[in-house]
Order: sequence, then C-alpha cells, then structure tokens
Amino acid sequence: MCFSSKDESNDDPAPRPHQQPPAQQRTSSDMKKSSAPPFAHSSSSNGGPSGGAKSDDYAPPPGPPPPLGPSGPPPPAGSYGEYAPPPGPPPGPGGHNEYAPPSGPPPPLGGYGDYAPPPGPPPGANGHNDYAPPPGPPPGPGAHGDYAPPPGPPPSSKPMHDWEIAVPDTTLFPPPPAIFSGFDRSPATNAPEEEAIAGDEWCERFPLTPPITLDAGGKAALKTNNVRLMEPMGFNGKLAWVGSGRWEATTARNSPDRCIISYPPLYVVSEHDPARYGVHRTIYYEVKLRTDSPTVNLAMGFSALPYPSFRMPGWHRGSLAVHGDDGHKYINDKWGGKTFTQAFNRGDTYGIGMTLKPSGGQMPQVDIFFTRNGVLVDGWDLHEETDADQDLPVTGLEGFHDLCCSIGTFDGLSFEVIFEPSQWMYKGVQ
Repeated sequence: MCFSSKDESNDDPAPRPHQQPPAQQRTSSDMKKSSAPPFAHSSSSNGGPSGGAKSDDYAPPPGPPPPLGPSGPPPPAGSYGEYAPPPGPPPGPGGHNEYAPPSGPPPPLGGYGDYAPPPGPPPGANGHNDYAPPPGPPPGPGAHGDYAPPPGPPPSSKPMHDWEIAVPDTTLFPPPPAIFSGFDRSPATNAPEEEAIAGDEWCERFPLTPPITLDAGGKAALKTNNVRLMEPMGFNGKLAWVGSGRWEATTARNSPDRCIISYPPLYVVSEHDPARYGVHRTIYYEVKLRTDSPTVNLAMGFSALPYPSFRMPGWHRGSLAVHGDDGHKYINDKWGGKTFTQAFNRGDTYGIGMTLKPSGGQMPQVDIFFTRNGVLVDGWDLHEETDADQDLPVTGLEGFHDLCCSIGTFDGLSFEVIFEPSQWMYKGVQ
C-alpha cells in the first residue's frame, strides 16, 4: 500500500521510490529507529526549499497515520480499496447471505424459489402427505383409489362355515362299497373247487371261436326275435317253446350246474359290429321267476362261444352274469363275484342287456344294464377301473366275438324266458 499521494496541482508522474543505502553502510542507530516511519526524510535536501523541488517526494501525508483497522465510524467507500467490506456490521448466523435465511418474517410463497415450503405449519404424523391419512373421518368408497376398503366394519375372524355342523358325524355313515375287492366265496351256494379247475381246463382246450356268418334261417330268426334255447348236455329239466320269442323251463331238485345257450347269437359281429356299421347294437332279454319256483338259483347274462355247459355263466372267460342266489355280478370270476343288487325273488321279472356303441376306434363302447320288474336298477361299464390283482380280462365280451344269451340253472327252478320286445316289461331298449 502506498503511504503518499500525488499533488493534485502537479502533472508529473508518480515519484520513483528512494533507494536504500547498502546494507554494510547502515549504522546501528539506523537499525534501532524502529519507531520511526520508514523512509524518514530530512527537512531539506538539495539546497532546501529555495532549490525549487519538493521537500521530499516520499514524505507521509500530514497527520497521524491511520490505525491498522477501523476503530470508529467506517471509512468512506473505497478507503481500503476495491476489496473493502460492505458498510454495517458483519453478517452473523442470521445475516443476509446465500446460506442463511433472512431475518424477519418469512417471505411470501415463492420468496425462496420453486422449492419453498407451503405456508402453514409443517405436516406431522397425521399431516396431509402421501404416507399418512388426512385428519378427520375416513373418506367414502373410492376416495383413495381402487384399493380403498369396503364400507362398514371389518369382517369377523370367525369362519363363515362350521363344518362340524354342516357335516354329520362320519362314524354314522355306512362303510364304502368294495369297488376293487371281490368275494373269495359266495355268501350263498358254491360249486366244488374240482369243477372250477375242470372249467379252466375246458376253456384252455377249447379257445374262443371266430365270429360266424349267419345263413338265411339265422338272419330270419334274429329279425323276428324267434331265438332258440339250446338244451345243454346233462340238463335235468325241461325246455318248452311257448311261442315266437318265448320259452318255459323247469329243473328238478338237486339238479347240477348247467348253462343254457341261445342260437343264433343275439350279437353277431358280421351283422352288428359298431365299428363297421357306425350304429349301436343293444341285446336284451327278460326272465320271469314263477311264484311256484322251488328256488331262485338262477343266473342270467351273456357268453362268447364256446362256453362249458357244466358251469354257471360269468365264471369263466368270455362270460358275464348276475346271480340270483346272492345278487352278485360275475365277469370271468370263479370266486365270489362283486356286490351288485338284491337277491332274486319269486314272482319278479328280471332283464339284462348290453349296448355296444361306436367309439371312434376299432373297440366299441360296451355298457351293461340290469332291470327288475320293468325298472332300470343299475349297470356298469365293461372297461371300468378294475383291480389288477383280482380281476381277470374281459376278452370275448368287447365286441370282437359273437355273444349269446346264457342262463344258468342250479337245483329246482321254474321260469320263463322272453326275447320278444313287445312282451318285455322294460320299455327302455332302443
């Protein structure tokens, strides 16, 4: 900083600074003059005032030197140069700078720019923001969007249904039917094991025959339902033709097991194959047990040819039947059959039928049905789920072999067989 000023009446340039003497020529007294201002000047030089020059180009300005810092009223602007602080006290923590808010009341909305807080107190726990509900009662449905809870009190935590009330005690239910389990023995009468073994040996010796081709007489008999019953070897009874499509039969007491076969077969592959002709074929007949029949030991069903005449239908391959003494159904089953219906009663009329329908393939859909006094009782699908450990194949009953009416007799019986549809009690055959 320069301690001298240029005389306003002199246009000469600023004086050059006074040269200090060499350091080795300076005296100790010069070094001790620390209180004197630097560059001390004599009262005259170069002839004094009469010489025409100023007393000293580097003399300090008149008056005491200024203090190191301001101690009174602030100097005028520019006294300390262009870097002098602004007038007034220095800014404090609340001064006006870009890092502190101004003193006094807050400016109006927008006073601090686009990021100024809204007027009023800041939101609290229940303030209006995105994470807290507004004060007051809850808004109505849809006020807060699609996820608002429904009106009304929350549902009870108690289950809607009490299954213990809706479902009774299961211990009172009857046991489930034995779908897969058959009987080892019939609860009624049973044939000796030797005859069962003999029947198996006979079937091995005489396998199922291919379908036959009916002659003109056989076709005419089927068309008029004038079906003949063939008397088996060793039959201890009497068969009598009553009229077209109707027969009477009796057996003596203690008569052995015998199987009566019809001819021609009721289902003939060459005439009725659903896969070939595209139409279904239903075969059906009825048996009436007379009120004076000594027993109800009769079986009725269907068999493929040949079949052992000394065995009841349903006991060997290619045969099925319902037995009247126990009400069980037998499908290639020489043991005890499976539960199906009630035992037969004297005076009732029973019917059994098979329907073979096209299935879209070579094997027809085969269904069996059973009637009592003209009412459909029950039935089953030939290919229903079976137990592989107990059930034998149904080969011969699937529509690839001719099927005959098969009536089994045992002990004393008196019954009628009806093939004529107009005389059937059941009217559901199509």
